[in-house]
Order: sequence, then C-alpha cells, then structure tokens
Amino acid sequence: MACNASKVPFLRVVAKRGYAAQASPRPLGKASEVHSAVLPNKVVVATAESSLPVTRVSVVFRAGSRNETYESTGANHIIRIAAGLTTKYRTGFSITRHLQQIGGSLTASSDRELLTYTIETTSDQQEVGLKLLQDIIQPAFKPWEISDVTPRIKTQIAAVPPQIRAVELLHKAAFRTGLGNSLYIPKHKIGKISSETLLHYVANTCTAGRCAVVGVGIDQNTLSGFAQSLELGSGSGKDAPSKYQSGEIRKEKGGDRACVAVAGEAAFANPQEALAYAVLERAMAPQPAVKWGNTNGSLAKAAASAAGSTPVGISALNATYSDGGLFGFVVSGEAGVIGKAVEAAAKVLKAGVVSADDVNRGKAILKADVLEAYGTDAGLIATLGSQAALQQSVQSVDNMLSAIDSLSQSDVQAAARKAGSSKLSVGAIGNLVNVPYASDLS
Repeated sequence: MACNASKVPFLRVVAKRGYAAQASPRPLGKASEVHSAVLPNKVVVATAESSLPVTRVSVVFRAGSRNETYESTGANHIIRIAAGLTTKYRTGFSITRHLQQIGGSLTASSDRELLTYTIETTSDQQEVGLKLLQDIIQPAFKPWEISDVTPRIKTQIAAVPPQIRAVELLHKAAFRTGLGNSLYIPKHKIGKISSETLLHYVANTCTAGRCAVVGVGIDQNTLSGFAQSLELGSGSGKDAPSKYQSGEIRKEKGGDRACVAVAGEAAFANPQEALAYAVLERAMAPQPAVKWGNTNGSLAKAAASAAGSTPVGISALNATYSDGGLFGFVVSGEAGVIGKAVEAAAKVLKAGVVSADDVNRGKAILKADVLEAYGTDAGLIATLGSQAALQQSVQSVDNMLSAIDSLSQSDVQAAARKAGSSKLSVGAIGNLVNVPYASDLS
C-alpha cells in the first residue's frame, strides 16, 4: 500500500504543527507532575505530561538477566534483540510497516533487573502505537528468525568496550549467580538457546505482577485502560536472590592496556541510604563538567597522582539494585602504570573518608541530574519506568530533591565506610601483568 503522507495538504501540516506547539502542556525543562496507580490486575501505571506533542509509552517487566537460570543464560540478550520480530498476532514486516507509516519508533532495552519496551509516536497516533506495543510484548520467537539475528548478536558482543567487560566480570565475581549474570549472552550459548526456552522465560517473568506501564504525553485513564487490557500471565514470582560473595575474575588479553573494575558491597536498608551512595559516586569521582576536562574527587586525584605523567581514566562505579549493589571504581590505562593507579584508588575506597566539600558537590551534581531526568521526556519515562517496576510507585521531583537535601555528611560517610570495609571484588581485562590481585588490595 502506498504511503499517504504526501497526500496531506501542506497548510494542514503547518496548522497542526502550530496548534500542537501552542497546546504543549509543560514548558521544556520544567519538571512534570507525575501520577501513579496500581490496577486490579496488579500492573503499576504511571504518567506525566509531555513538553512536546509526542507520546512515549513503556512497558517494563522485572525480567532482567538476574532471573536467568543456567539453561537460559543469555536469554535476556536474545529477547532484547528480537524486539520487533514476529509476535503472537503480527509479523515483523507488519510491525515495521506500521511504525514507518505513523512515524513511530520502537526501542527495547534491558539491564540486570528490568526489560523495557518503549514506543514513541506523535500524539495523534498514540492509539495505533498502543496497539502495536500490545502485540510487541508478546513475542513468538520463530526459530528461523532467531537464527537470522545471530550475526547481529555476534557483532554486538564483539563491540562491547573493555570497560564494560571489566564491569561484567566484576559482577560475576561479586555475585556469581543472579546479579552476577551478564547482560550479554556467552559465546558458547550463541545458537544454543531454543525458542521453547525463550517462551518459558517470558511466561515466567513477563507477568502482570512484575509489570509496570508508564507514559509521557498520555492521559492516565487512557494508559490505565491499555494496561488493564494487556494479555499477561498472573503471579509476580520472586527475583533470583543475589548475595554478595566477593571474588576476582581476570581475563588476560595482552596488548598494552588494561581495564580494572574494583568494588565493595553497597548494602542499604532504605531508599535514603541508596541516595547516599548516589551522592558518594558524584563526590568521589564526578564526571568532568566540560568536554575533555579532568575528573575531580579523591579517587581521581589519587589515581592521577600514582600514575604520574601517564594519563589514566577513572570513574566511580555505583551499581544499585533492589536488594543491594556494588560501589567502587573503574580504571583504564597503560599496563605499565595501571597497577599503581588501582592500588592508590583502592586505598581511598578502603579509607571511606569523604570531606564536607565533596559531599556538597556530590549533592549539587545529583540534584542537577535528577532535574535533568525529570525535565526531559526521554529521561522522565526512563525514571518512571524503573521506579514503578521496582518500587510499585513513583516519586515527585520535589520529594527527590528534599530527600537529597536531607542527607548529611555522616550519611554519605557511613555509606563510604560500608563499601570500603567489605571484601573487595575485582574484574580485570587486558594486559594484567602489573594489576594487583584482590588479596593485595585488602
């Protein structure tokens, strides 16, 4: 069928664009008011106004890689890749064609806890977008289509940067199973996971009790009706438990560089403590405020001093999950000096000391990050999705900022001491001849 886009009169297009711009309910950059509710089918629904005439809707499942078993290791990666292929009611061609006809886009993403499908359309096409999204979350996993995406999977794995590989090794060393499962399928499992295994994984994890539907630029009642009509299995199940074990995994690759991730257990009892780790991350090694600028903070200064004139890259690592996490740092640099940089940064981490100035800077940066997340539609829907799926509710931006302001230096100091006093875990890849072992950092 021919596309009808060219048949729309030019003046009508101009009128619609002007009207949509005038009707924008929220100025760009201003934090939006959010609404949330739990439906009778146990699906959490959250919405917010948009600053643009664009509707974004995400269906989020607590179906991340932590839920994989030994048999289904790597299933999450394949499910992420298979978004947009044949589903229970549509072919992949039908999905692509309709998305192109309405000028929409589909995105699938996942991490260790969440699997997210997001569709974006203009506001006047949101009904069509919702129908597509309803079908997309019911994949069929045709064996021939799974085989066809194998080259793409191999390409993605080959393109993973060494810093990410080091963090993946760190999780495996720290948690072994559950949160230790990688975001990427192991090479030995490529082509070995059957359609039945994928369907079983989706049936067990993509259920109503593990689902949240969030939207920006859509009415709460409209989205609630959509969420109520989803064909989802019952039950909420339990996430695979993950206990911090500590450990070390080293992958020797040769070359003249290495990447090392070091972290201790980031244990927290409430959301306030989790925020303390977020402030600590920005206090100890915040990202440069200008392009090509230096990383400030005690971790960065210690690593740079130990490496001398040879530059090293360092960033704080704060991996916070629903039942724990990791806090530490990631260092990359030349093999000859990276060992000294790791040792110096580990001493700072073990000391667990944070100055008042660092805490104030960390709080200011975190507040700016929160305002940016709530002030843009793309950041807002990601924030709503993670909160709704993991906490069954969403926080307003004012409550978030108030919680950050209420943190004291002692709160952040306590978080630093918890992480520094635990046994450190290490994930390293590259030329590791000078990289210290975990036992040397204790």
